[in-house]
This record gives sequence, structure tokens and C-alpha cells, in this order.
Amino acid sequence: MGEIVQMQFSTVDYVIFALLLVASAGIGLFYAFSGGRQRTTQEFLMADRSMSCLPVSLSLLATFQSAVAILGAPSEVYTFGTQYWFLGCSYFLGLLIPAHIFIPIFYRLRLSSAYEYLELRFNKTVRICGTATFIFQMVIYMGVVLYAPALALNVVTGFDLWGAVLAMGLVCTLYTALGGLKAVMWTDVFQTVVMFVGQLAVIIVGASQAGGIGEVWRKATNGSRISGLDLNPDPLERHTFWTLGVGGVFLMLALYGVNQAQVQRYLSARSEKEAVMSCYVVFPCQQIVLCLGCLMGLVMFARYGEDSPLDKGYVKTNDQMVLYFVMDVFRDLPGLPGLFVACLFSGALSTISSAFNSLATVTMEDLIKPYFPNMTEAKATLMSKGLALAYGLVCLAMAYIASLMGSVLQAAFSIFGMVGGPLLGLFCLGIFFPWANSIGALVGLFTGLAMAFWIGIGSFVMRMSASTAAPLLNTTALPLFGNMTTAVMTTLVKPRPTGLEALYSLSYMWYSAHNSTTVVVVGLIVSFLTGPMKEKELTPGTVFPVMGTLLFFLPERYREKLCCVTPLTPKPKEISTQPYLMAKKDSNGAAHCKDDSVAEDKEKVSDRTQTQDEDLGIKIALSSSPPTSQTVQETSL
Repeated sequence: MGEIVQMQFSTVDYVIFALLLVASAGIGLFYAFSGGRQRTTQEFLMADRSMSCLPVSLSLLATFQSAVAILGAPSEVYTFGTQYWFLGCSYFLGLLIPAHIFIPIFYRLRLSSAYEYLELRFNKTVRICGTATFIFQMVIYMGVVLYAPALALNVVTGFDLWGAVLAMGLVCTLYTALGGLKAVMWTDVFQTVVMFVGQLAVIIVGASQAGGIGEVWRKATNGSRISGLDLNPDPLERHTFWTLGVGGVFLMLALYGVNQAQVQRYLSARSEKEAVMSCYVVFPCQQIVLCLGCLMGLVMFARYGEDSPLDKGYVKTNDQMVLYFVMDVFRDLPGLPGLFVACLFSGALSTISSAFNSLATVTMEDLIKPYFPNMTEAKATLMSKGLALAYGLVCLAMAYIASLMGSVLQAAFSIFGMVGGPLLGLFCLGIFFPWANSIGALVGLFTGLAMAFWIGIGSFVMRMSASTAAPLLNTTALPLFGNMTTAVMTTLVKPRPTGLEALYSLSYMWYSAHNSTTVVVVGLIVSFLTGPMKEKELTPGTVFPVMGTLLFFLPERYREKLCCVTPLTPKPKEISTQPYLMAKKDSNGAAHCKDDSVAEDKEKVSDRTQTQDEDLGIKIALSSSPPTSQTVQETSL
């Protein structure tokens, strides 16, 4: 084994890297001192719900396209081939379902926090449990996503480790705490462009040095790195079409359907149509990102073949191998290594800033505002900025803890992936199954989390003990696209596992599907045992009427008993938001809100009958609505 090879940054590289940090901070400062100057929580946390399709879609893309994915996808393809590319098949349903089910529900309810939905659909306890689960996963993940690229940079180039961590953490905290969601989203746009340019530069220069794309493809084919369609249905197989194309759908739903960081971006769009369009725009962008990662992996293989820098001992892990390759390719091209490192750290900055902002939002909306309803707007805004700042400091502390973890870094990634599935299951339980009640939701969530940690930790311990028993095995960290999880795999042919070992050997791509299904099944069973919810107890607009469509063959009286005839709330331009706003004011129970809204509707009908004047009804609705509903135009009503 050779020694770790360190390559040096030139002055130009340092300048380019510094420019990235200065530009990101500059965007944050611009939004701190322009426009509304982040004086309201609506502007700071929701960008005044005024964002257009382009920044929303690019921010959606950047949020989970972090440095770990930029480092991980090429090394995955280099080591195991292009089977990973079939993950792209999951993007279609993974983005179509959020666009037409989750976005309409969240947007029409005028939420600020995704977990606000859980209180409207179930109760306050479910909301707090959902919020706490989200905070747990994001706090753990922030430190890892900050520390991992800094460590890779330090090992390969000698770039000061804690200098990089502090520079990223502080700049990110600065522009997030000062500029709010607008600053986060526009820096995401800038950082996405830098990511694309950095990856393209590596592919173009690397392919030309290898003799062109044709030669890269020929070497990859000869080296068995171009994978065919693997239709093996075995869920224990790490990557097949089914694990990537079907299991990936659940992962995408956990990311793009119910994760607060993404939901917040949908809700910041100026209209529901723009929010849906942003989902459609993300689809081709995700495909491009996936193709760039795969191409970079193939170019790496064309350069090194089977004789990888990892095998030679030039680097310690797969993640560092990509950075070593970049420094090797750009050895005689000063400035380009700095561009790729800027690309790498853009990924980290976009993910961390989104985490800060979404954490500040859920903490403010779910844990503070409900208990201090009379807090002034100025004080709430100041507290939101303080929360973003505090989470920035927590992130730096988590990066230090990550540095002490060593091999437990893989466990931290797995924990993040394992928590997403149960949260997805909790939202699906509320949205698709009208008879699910709050007891079923809580028991389902905790059962799903227990199952997730049991399988995830059991799998990690089993593989760690296997690698300890056989130290010569090739143990590799495999980051999943969207940087959600990492599996630790040992490349050894062995008989098919049975019993608990089979459960622990489940492909990490099925974690989200398995855990979310557990929540739904347990939640429904417990709901039926404890008394399912009735139609009149549901808050209007919290259930998507898919069950009514699927059970169309039943007579309506049976569908009513099964609570399957609740319609989706019409678009905001078609109705007043008054019933929902009343539900938000009174958190004592959904049934009370429902009755109030029905009573109001009757009063409105009688008013119209007596006066034959629709304008009067409109004025009454507008005058009784709080400030947040003033975005609904009188003409649209």
C-alpha cells in the first residue's frame, strides 16, 4: 500500500474558492438590506410566498444534491458500474405524485410548516412528534454533510480541515440568518450553476485526456462497467431495477413530498401552478445531475481502470477518490481544481442552508408560536433569525462530533435515511386513509421508527462484525443519490441469508418503502381497534379522495361509512380560506372546526337568499379573515 498522496492548491484555486463564499454571503446581505429587509416571519421564513418557478425548482434540486452525492455517485459507478443510473426511473413517479397530491393539499391549506398539517388532520401531539423526528434527522445530518467534504479536501490537498468547516459553517449561517428563505433560494440557484459547471469541466477535461467519450465508453464496456437491465426481484440484492426504480420512488416521496425543506419551497411559490411547474422542471434537472455523476464515474474508470487510487492506498475512502481524480486530471490546469472544490462546497452550502431555514421554520411554527399566540411580528421575526443562527452553531458542533465518529459516519447517513420513511408513512396515513385516527398515527410512527432503527442498526452491526472478522474484504461506503443514506457493503459471494440475517440484509433502497408501509399498516390496524374517524370529524381539505376513486364500485352509502367521499379542497381562487383559518385558530379538535365551517356555510347561503347580493358575502368573508388570508383576491372569490 502506498502513502496518502497530497496535491497542492494554487493561489488561483484559493481565489476561486474564496469568491464562491464571498458571492454566497453577498446574496444573503443583499436580501437582508433590500426589499422588505426580512422584517416579517412571512418574508424571512416563506419569502413572502412570491417566488417564481425557476428559483423554486433549482432550489429544490440543490437542497438534496449535496457534496456527499457529488463525491459518492461517481465512485459508486466507478466501483460497481452504471446499474445505479436506473434510479432515474424512480424520478417520474417520485415527482409526479408530490406535484398532484402533496402540493395541492399543502398549498391550499396555506401552511408554513408541513407538520402543521398533522395537527389539522390528527392533533397537536402528532404534530409535535413529527416535528421532533424531523429536527432529530436534520441536526444529525448537518454536521456530517459539513464535515465529510472538508475531510476529503484535507486528506487529498492538505487544505486546513477546520478552516474549511468554519468558513462554510459561518458563511452559511450568516446569509441564512440575515437573508432568510429568499437568500437561501437565490444562493441555491447560484450554487446549482457552479455545481453543473464544475462537474462538466471535470468530465470534458478528463474525457479528452482519456482519448474522447468514445474511448471512455469502450474502456468501460471492456471493464464490465456498463450494466444491463437487472430484473431480479430479490429485495436483498443491493441494486436491481426494482430496488432502484420502485424502492427509489418511496425515497423520492420522502424527499420531495413531505420533507419540510422541500415543502417550504413549494409554499414559497407565488401560485399553486408555479409550485407544480417547479416539480416538473426538477425532473429533467435530476436526470442531468444523475447522468453527470455516472459520466464522471466512467471517465474515472477510463483513467485508472481496475487499478484504483483506493487500492494503491493513495486515498483512504471512496469519497476521497473522486477528489483525488479531480486534482490528478487538473494537475496542470490551475484554477480548475478550485472550481471543482467550489462546486463541491456549493453542494454542502445549499444543503446546510436549507436545513437551517427549515429547522428555524418548524421550531418557530410548531414549537413556539402555538404556545405564544400573542407574540408580536417583530419579536417573532427576531426569534426566527436567532433560531437560524443557533442552528448554525449546532451544525458546527455536530461537525466536531462527526470528526470523532470515524466509521460511524456511515451510521449517521443511515439514520437520516431511516427516519425519512416513517415520516412519509405518517403523512400517507393522514392523506390517503380518512378513517385513520391520532392514536393509530402515533403508534404507527413509533412502530415505524422502531422497525427502521432495528433493521438499520442491526444491518450496520452485522456488516461491521463481518468486516472485522474478515479484514481483507473490500468494504465500501455507497452514498445514495440525494445524499440520503449510505450502505456499508462487503463484496463477498455467500449463501442467501435467512431469518433475522435476511431482514438485516434488506437492500438499503427498500428502507423507505418498508418503514413507511409499516407505519401505514400498523396505523390502520390501531385506528380500527380504537374507533376509526368519521367523515364529520375531518378538517376539510386534509384528505386526498383516492380511496373513493379506488372503491368506485361500492354504493355511495358504503363509501360514506368508509369515509371515502370527502372532496379535496378547491383551489384558493375558488373558495375563501375562512374554514381552514378557523381551524388554525382553534386547535381543540378537528370536529369542532368542521362544524363551525358547516355552520358558516349555512349562514352564507341564507344571507345570499335574503339579499341576493354575492358581494356582501365576499366582504363578510374578507373582513373576518386574519391578515394571512389577504393574499386571496376579492375578485377571485
